[in-house]
Amino acid sequence: MVFGFPGRAAVATMALLHFSELPMQPTAIAPSILSADFARLGEEVNNVLKAGADWVHFDVMDNHYVPNLTIGPMVCQALRKHGITAPIDVHLMVEPVDRIVPDFADAGATTISFHPEASRHVHRTIQLIKSHGCQAGLVLNPATPVDILDWVLPELDLVLVMSVNPGFGGQAFIPSALDKLRAIRTKIDALGKPIRLEIDGGVKADNIGAIAAAGADTFVAGSAIFNAPDYAQVITQMRAAVDAVR
Repeated sequence: MVFGFPGRAAVATMALLHFSELPMQPTAIAPSILSADFARLGEEVNNVLKAGADWVHFDVMDNHYVPNLTIGPMVCQALRKHGITAPIDVHLMVEPVDRIVPDFADAGATTISFHPEASRHVHRTIQLIKSHGCQAGLVLNPATPVDILDWVLPELDLVLVMSVNPGFGGQAFIPSALDKLRAIRTKIDALGKPIRLEIDGGVKADNIGAIAAAGADTFVAGSAIFNAPDYAQVITQMRAAVDAVR
């Protein structure tokens, strides 16, 4: 009997079988504090975490990269001093991005994500985030092509897909984001690394199931949660819709 190495087709088949068995990351619901009551921010974050949220999402805007101005690292630091221990997920919509990364890392950020259009050297920004002890994410706008990930995906901990154009909360979900999620999920599974796939923009209880079915595992929701009279009810509905398709 002659034994030999498997051919390329067999290796590819085994790889596909292996990667298809990789478990997705646990579901994470990440309310965006952009929609919270800032006069009671510490209380709001406490309440939404008690209601079942997993992460706290920061939308950081500088009125340069996007036409709006929101919050800086002092708010992140204040929440940590307030006793918030949940992961803080920072989405930087600023330009230049490298200047503010160390400040958010020092303030207590867990994950820092940025837009490739806001960085002159995307690899360098990823390395900067990781050198400060944070997980690194890359954000794709609705018109940003998926193939940019071909050059950086192995370095990332998270990919954030925007399902609205960044700048303001309360916008409607852009349906083409579902196709983008499917394409990115295929890339992540083929790579075989535990990279989170996050969605931000227009996420609600009535569409989160379809979003999860397209491959997302981390869900940012702002007005859908903070504008509801019962945070726990909305988060429970969202989680049930995700669990039904995962």
